[in-house]
Amino acid sequence: MTWRRVLRGVYFKTMREYATYILRCSDGSYYVGVTNSIEERLQQHHEGNDPTCYTYTRRPVEIMHVEYFDDIRDAIQREKQIKAWSRKKKEALIQENYAALQQSAKKIWKS
Repeated sequence: MTWRRVLRGVYFKTMREYATYILRCSDGSYYVGVTNSIEERLQQHHEGNDPTCYTYTRRPVEIMHVEYFDDIRDAIQREKQIKAWSRKKKEALIQENYAALQQSAKKIWKS
């Protein structure tokens, strides 16, 4: 968070906002990313500006889930966490099914 001084000693805060997001691609796969402008990034995915991007050949894409952060490090950490999850766990998050999300987080140990 950055504080800026304006006229007559009045302060206001400016916050940079970062987002971790999940897209559903036309082939049914999920793409997880991080950005500082969700609207702009979604437009880039739709336009297909980068032929090397995962979503380029999987358009159109649909935004399924977004989480906002004040710190880019938190957004990146969350992106990495979600990328490591199974499809089933990502779908539980998208559906806001927290019981299923919690259940999929339980580790089953075999003896």
